Amino acid sequence: MQIDLKSKAALVTGSGRGIGRAIAEHLSAAGAMVMINDLDAGPATGTRDAIRAAGGRAEQLAGDITQPDFPQRLVDATVAAFGSIDIIVNNAGYTWDSVIQKTTDEQFQAMLDIHIVAPFRILRAASGFIRETAKREAAEGRRVHRKVVNITSIAATDGGAGQAGYSSGKAAVIGLTRTMAKEWGRYNVNVNAVGFGLIGTRLIQPLTPESKIEVKGREIRVGVQQGVLDQVIAASPLGRAGTVEEAAGAVMFFCSPLSDFVTGEVLMCAGGMRF
Repeated sequence: MQIDLKSKAALVTGSGRGIGRAIAEHLSAAGAMVMINDLDAGPATGTRDAIRAAGGRAEQLAGDITQPDFPQRLVDATVAAFGSIDIIVNNAGYTWDSVIQKTTDEQFQAMLDIHIVAPFRILRAASGFIRETAKREAAEGRRVHRKVVNITSIAATDGGAGQAGYSSGKAAVIGLTRTMAKEWGRYNVNVNAVGFGLIGTRLIQPLTPESKIEVKGREIRVGVQQGVLDQVIAASPLGRAGTVEEAAGAVMFFCSPLSDFVTGEVLMCAGGMRF
């Protein structure tokens, strides 16, 4: 079955690279208009330009979604650009790992800010448009489904050593997802979550002294020790990490009409792996 999202307007956070970019490109290929967001303008512009080059419609607004006022700006920009907001994918995130005795308050709070506070603010910012639009559509005798997909992780359900902050933030995503499914069902909004295991992005690259990312001027070490990575992959039923395209495929199910009677659910896209 071909997924048709023509006339749908989508917002994907963290879509300058990796899984987020793959999601944005899949949505565009299905016909959706896509607002690209990334902390860094360069990757955001790159995704936007790639979608346009492929014949899609995309805009970008780079910025820090953990800043209190930015989620409203991002939602408003999406509605201004496309006249609607029909799909929200709360994808932006990163890991900042340490065992608990070495985890600072700043580090723990940073994981909560990006993984749960920012998605909460984005959904709150979109609530006015969603409620009023759904009421108008109901008065006109129309049922229009909208979609929210929040990204979580197997660390949310299984825990991850060295990931007190990350696991806590991703676990909170599940609670937010199920709450919003109950609040927004009356507005024909399906709210679901996709949890990832090992997906081939820079966050699971073999750990070396050079494997770092920069977030708001701070260098953060990312990656997995090669021995640990090999053990985890060997223990996975499918025996490999997933690709960003496979990750985007799981998200697309929840963005599409195929999931119109599915809400409040968590789909694990992890190749059967458990920690």
